[in-house]
Amino acid sequence: MVIKDITNYIEEIAPLQYAEDFDNVGLLIGNYNTKVSGVLVTLDTLESVVDEAIETNCNLIVSFHPIIFSGLKKINGNDYVERVILKAIKNDVAIYAIHTALDNSNVGVNAKICDTLELINQKVLIPKKGMLRKLTTYVPKKDAEKLRTVLFESGAGNIGNYDSCSFNTDGYGTYRGNENSNPIIGKKGYLHTENETFISVIFEKHLEGEILKSLFKNHPYEEVAYDIVTLENLHQNVGMGMIGELEEEMNETDFFNFLKKTMKTDCIRHSKLQGKSIKKIAVLGGSGSFAIGNAIQASADVFITADVKYHEFYKAENKLIIADIGHYESEQFTKNLLVEFLTKKMPNFAVVLSKKNTNPIYYK
Repeated sequence: MVIKDITNYIEEIAPLQYAEDFDNVGLLIGNYNTKVSGVLVTLDTLESVVDEAIETNCNLIVSFHPIIFSGLKKINGNDYVERVILKAIKNDVAIYAIHTALDNSNVGVNAKICDTLELINQKVLIPKKGMLRKLTTYVPKKDAEKLRTVLFESGAGNIGNYDSCSFNTDGYGTYRGNENSNPIIGKKGYLHTENETFISVIFEKHLEGEILKSLFKNHPYEEVAYDIVTLENLHQNVGMGMIGELEEEMNETDFFNFLKKTMKTDCIRHSKLQGKSIKKIAVLGGSGSFAIGNAIQASADVFITADVKYHEFYKAENKLIIADIGHYESEQFTKNLLVEFLTKKMPNFAVVLSKKNTNPIYYK
């Protein structure tokens, strides 16, 4: 098994195209064709984590946070980032980072928080734009069913809880091939009219390559007429944050005790309590203060996130409670999620959960 095989599995739940534009995801160090001896899964890649990978005979580290985030002009070992890079390269350890690609997945970071809190009726808090595209093509009527089937098998036609979705209408297409053409139907140099079916399907943009490959392979024409447009529609299953509900309401004191115990923290920074029952919970792992307004708009009683600044707590406006549980604490179960997923995909392969606590923040 090579690195590309493993990253293909990961990208089934977190395609790299899900990542935010500012992010740096994918294989940061190494070669996709390298044979893998074992996988170490971590939240952060520090020197101690690279040492752990070496000790456990893992030559691939799958890290949530990217160790290389901004551009590097020198790699001299002058800071922890440069030292990690040098140690990884020297010991032939590859590093792959997933970060906001997994943040935007509806089975990723925030879904894991919701599952840990046992929330029901989960849905994405901030659905993402620009993730959907529409393919339109024209095919002889007798070939339409076959072509639709292969497009569906390539991932086209999925809308929410439905699959095999398409729009079809019949009409007449015309064409005339020149002396260099080799028409499958009709004769070169002669105008041909064909009874055709117009097929339109929606797909996620990261599937475009496979869908076009299927289109060209299975379409009977020498020259395939098609067009692709990017849609402004929100993708309801891709985006930042999640929102769900407790099965039973709690008072504020019971909820915060439950939150501390479940998220393994003794310290929660929060806005003013409201003296109301808690039912609807919005979550966004990591630095999520930008979504306070979205949580309010979604009528959340509590918004669980991290890295909230002093003045940002005012944005609660007595409409909800902002609960800052800490950056590491909000993402700590992410590596468990990845280990569980990869173990199911590769039950007989070495997938190791890092034992290193990489939280750089301490409390007294």
